[in-house]
Amino acid sequence: MSLTAPPKSHPLSWQPFDAFMADALYHPERGYYTRTHSQIGQDAATSDFATSPVISPFFGQTLAAQVAECLLTTGTSEVWEFGAGTGALALQLLSCLSDKITRYNIVDLSGSLRALQKSTLATALQATPDVLSKVHWLQALPDVLSGVIVGNEVLDAMPVKLLARTGGVWHERGVVQTANGFEYADVPTNLRPPVDVLGLHDYVTEIHPQGEAFIKTLADKLLRSKQGGAIVMIDYGFGESEYYHPERSMGTLMCHQAHQSSTHPLEHVGEKDLTAHVNFTGIALAAQDAGLTVNGYTSQGRFLLNCGLLDHLANASFAEKSMAQKLVTEHEMGELFKAICLSTLPDFEPLGFAAGDRSHTL
Repeated sequence: MSLTAPPKSHPLSWQPFDAFMADALYHPERGYYTRTHSQIGQDAATSDFATSPVISPFFGQTLAAQVAECLLTTGTSEVWEFGAGTGALALQLLSCLSDKITRYNIVDLSGSLRALQKSTLATALQATPDVLSKVHWLQALPDVLSGVIVGNEVLDAMPVKLLARTGGVWHERGVVQTANGFEYADVPTNLRPPVDVLGLHDYVTEIHPQGEAFIKTLADKLLRSKQGGAIVMIDYGFGESEYYHPERSMGTLMCHQAHQSSTHPLEHVGEKDLTAHVNFTGIALAAQDAGLTVNGYTSQGRFLLNCGLLDHLANASFAEKSMAQKLVTEHEMGELFKAICLSTLPDFEPLGFAAGDRSHTL
């Protein structure tokens, strides 16, 4: 794939990368998440990647302790889950919190995943129709929100802008379609990473205006309500200083297909997942600018241990413990994945961050 200026004869053919990524993932006819293919699972023959709730039910059961504390502290009774995947996390949270919530709202852009979620929950909760009746799917948000917002691997799937420093000059990287397929095309830009990247070497990275705007939107809706609420997001990523480290010169953009990773998003478009790591400093600043408090930030491993994962594992089988271990060990998901809590409560000290809080590193 070549790096070229956009053809002068076809100026409208150039797409900024975030627009290309949005089409690749969410186009109603050819987007990755609109396909009927099952994207999420543990079998490489039938899925592309696995998420924590699919790997172990103890993920959601442990997260439920933090959600319950947030509900109690804010005096609310609604949960909002964004990007609910297979419905596994919703099932885990509902099984633990059904008596503490009056409504469980799911917001997901993928029609095929919404259908899978409905099937998962209907099958698992058929014996408890009162619990199932609390679940509602929404395609648009109300003006006001209250309660606890949960998102596991949501921010990483939001389209990002690509920036490339070439020969000391910053460019925005976009995509053009040619007779040979999709190719990168760079144009000079005033856009910059949020911090200076030391050195003059060529450098590629991402910025996250859509993810940060999403957090500001949620903050605005929470702050409009009388009760307010909290946001708990878990995803892979770094703080700003690590994200834009001079040695991270190829960025974090990745593709996932059949449980294999690659760095070629312009190939097999619509057939594989596109994702970028989260800049958690940007998320925290967006929340603060919108009026929320950053109540905690730590690794997924520390967060789950703080929330009582070991208690859940006390009577687990060896196989169950082995799968749950993937969630907390440093070389698996425990360190790369982070958890952040944002809320309308300035003095809230959530239990998931009681030990090992890294908010000061943001």
